Amino acid sequence: MFLQSLSLQYFKNYEKAEVSFCEHFNCLVGMNGSGKTNILDAIHYLSTTKSAFHALDSQSITHGSQYFVINGKFSSVDKESRVHCSLKKNSRKTFRVDDLEYEKLSEHIGKFPLVLIAPNDDELIRESNETRRKFFDSIISQYDSGYLQSLIRYNQYLKQRNALLKSMAESGKVDQVMLETYNKPLIQASQKVAKKRKVFIEEFLPHFQSNYDKIAEKREMVFIGYNTKVLDTNFTENYHKGIQKDIITQRTNLGIHRDEYLFEIDGMPIKKFGSQGQQKSLLISLKLAQFEFVKSHLGITPILLLDDIFDKLDDSRIRELMTIIGSENFGQVFVTDAREERTRNLLQDKFDTMKLFRVENNTILEFE
Repeated sequence: MFLQSLSLQYFKNYEKAEVSFCEHFNCLVGMNGSGKTNILDAIHYLSTTKSAFHALDSQSITHGSQYFVINGKFSSVDKESRVHCSLKKNSRKTFRVDDLEYEKLSEHIGKFPLVLIAPNDDELIRESNETRRKFFDSIISQYDSGYLQSLIRYNQYLKQRNALLKSMAESGKVDQVMLETYNKPLIQASQKVAKKRKVFIEEFLPHFQSNYDKIAEKREMVFIGYNTKVLDTNFTENYHKGIQKDIITQRTNLGIHRDEYLFEIDGMPIKKFGSQGQQKSLLISLKLAQFEFVKSHLGITPILLLDDIFDKLDDSRIRELMTIIGSENFGQVFVTDAREERTRNLLQDKFDTMKLFRVENNTILEFE
């Protein structure tokens, strides 16, 4: 599967743009702020129904405009698919495939998979466990729709239970009957999700470690730990024992929303003890493992987006990375770089099918 063409209207810095891509390597070069990353984000929309960089869809509308439109044509061995995403200010986002609109946007997840490696990936190391949970949830959800639905239901019940706890704290009245209507489904959903998370991380870890070994040439050992109280034998008992604390704090204190993912290097937290190069290598290995994992479970080769990834990597790690993504295991790849000369040196004579694009003045021009 690959993205054959892309067209934009009033999307970020592009009032109008159309571009056709090749099925293997596509390189976008241009100054910082020229709009290279915006192209990748448009592709991300077509795959995931949302931006990789903005929480609000309205932030993707060109300043002074009232709407944006993204259209893409995906090609596979036996068919072509037209994907449409649009948003008008103060209106609901529209998402269609071959003119058929989804009832729920979650139905689209996994149909046109991609993996994005970007500078803001360091949030996975710097930020809270919530960021890491969302990342791993997004991987599992691409191939396991049942997991996604369980997660959606859990978050709905959790929001409702927390609202009830706040209401009870304000009124001073405890409604045990109403609490129990949320306790049982939350406990069941927690256990279902936690079991799948545990199985997932056990299968995912070897992919992650193998990719890190290649990039870092086995100079250090990395590990991902998964901690949860949900799978403890006394979880249900502790959940009910903690209700008084929940009422006092006005929030649910036990459940999968408290699970932890820990990144380690040589047995130590990489956040504290890893260099910038080691952290960057870990993040790239994480995303390459995501690529392999999604590909094996869906039977579809994801599109790989590499946004400004060469900074903070030494030459040997860059060489190993290019060797990995140049293998037959990968399909369509998009690379952005602010330094055209570096891109040419890295890619020259390495890839048979390749297109180069210069991004400047809100335009995308192919060049040799």
